[in-house]
Amino acid sequence: MHHEPDACPESGTDARTETGSEKRPETGPAAGPETGCPSIGSTGTAGSTGSTESAGSTGTPAPTGCPATAAAPAATPTPGPTPALFSWQFAADPYPAYAWLREHAPVHRTRLPSGVEAWLVTRYPDARQALADARLSKNPVHHSESAHGKGKTGIPGERGANLMTHLLNIDPPDHTRLRRLVSKAFTPRRVAAFAPRIQELTDQLIDGFAQRGSADLIHEFAFPLPIYAICDLLGVPPEDQDDFRDWAGMMIRHGGGPRGGVARSVKKMRAYLAELIHRKRADLGDDLISGLIRASDHGEHLTENEAAAMCFVLLFAGFETTVNLIGNGTYALLRHPAQRELLQKSIAAGDAELLATAVEELLRYDGPVELATWRYATRELTLGGQRIAEGDPVLVVLAAADRDPARFDEPDVLDLTRRDNPHLGYGHGIHYCLGAPLARLEGQTALATLLTRLPDLRLAAEPDDLRWRGGLIMRGLRTLPVEFTPESATEMPSEPSRPGTAA
Repeated sequence: MHHEPDACPESGTDARTETGSEKRPETGPAAGPETGCPSIGSTGTAGSTGSTESAGSTGTPAPTGCPATAAAPAATPTPGPTPALFSWQFAADPYPAYAWLREHAPVHRTRLPSGVEAWLVTRYPDARQALADARLSKNPVHHSESAHGKGKTGIPGERGANLMTHLLNIDPPDHTRLRRLVSKAFTPRRVAAFAPRIQELTDQLIDGFAQRGSADLIHEFAFPLPIYAICDLLGVPPEDQDDFRDWAGMMIRHGGGPRGGVARSVKKMRAYLAELIHRKRADLGDDLISGLIRASDHGEHLTENEAAAMCFVLLFAGFETTVNLIGNGTYALLRHPAQRELLQKSIAAGDAELLATAVEELLRYDGPVELATWRYATRELTLGGQRIAEGDPVLVVLAAADRDPARFDEPDVLDLTRRDNPHLGYGHGIHYCLGAPLARLEGQTALATLLTRLPDLRLAAEPDDLRWRGGLIMRGLRTLPVEFTPESATEMPSEPSRPGTAA
């Protein structure tokens, strides 16, 4: 599931906007970053634009909290202009630009497409340190911007729907209390018990296109699988799960849907969750929502808003990360046939160990969460040699940290046998992704079943023709067209319950 540590990132909703190259800071390179963690949250409204000229550039006054050019110590000039960030071209392959930042400006202040200015942290040691840094708060109240600027951060629509009080927006002690309440749903034992249902859903979805010989793996497989899984976990009745799929689809489309569609979908989901919580009180089950109600009734002081926000973020954060894990992971395997063949042979031989390391490597190599969710400096501090002012937003670039050559051997090489792989795809510290065990289960089940049932799976489009979804936080393909030899009806597994219907 998605994930930012905690529930896991869901996504940013800013459509990436093409921008010009950023001017290099006159102050020279910084030593290294210091923040991070995957998560959801976005930087503004779809299609918003803004200058990407960095703080301290020639002719631009240094923003509050950014060292003034005249006062900066002498440093080696940064070679060449800063690469253009957050354009559609950048989205297709951000890794060269991140490599440049890691080397020359590892803690880099930039203006995001929404107009909000934030620090990007790109080196692994600083990213890991920042994920556990108590001086960097998750609570947007610490953002120094105006109320208008604050509305451009976080999950789209959460403010208007009164869904702000969740794990991705709070610090201890409230974070500790809420995380303890929900953590029981993601214990290894409970996740293992959920494995047959994940396999059932996976086979059912593949059945829908296996005899056709072609499919869009995003819309027909990677997207619905985690939606139905998280609905089952929350206790959403089967007859209501297609509504959740529609609402989630609107959120994941970001700028591609009708104007205001994301906010409307969030409000509909909020209203539904409030009504479902009310219904569950009269008929408690073994699901997560019933568990939250029981905890509240036993003195855990869980408000109705907290319960609704918790369910919302688990669904919101818990599905797009898995969509992208399956989509990006399958795409990477199709682009690396030798690695894909190695994995297929291992699966056929019943070797679960390589499947587990493969998913970890796919999370590192081109993971579902590109930037960690928002953090805000609660007081002035220094990150990687840069002075960060109180209230400044900090974004850890997980995609850059997980390809840091100072930490990973041959970081740009996909190696499914990689053992030394402490990637930050699920975060670090108290915000480590709460749903990581479920996400790993879904990823392993989906990839193993695809490669087993459709062994000659292949891309049905040129890589340059594929498009990546707009958004600041998450990284995922819009579509993934594939072809394969059709399964005959006799080869298909026995008919399971339809997606959305619990076994």
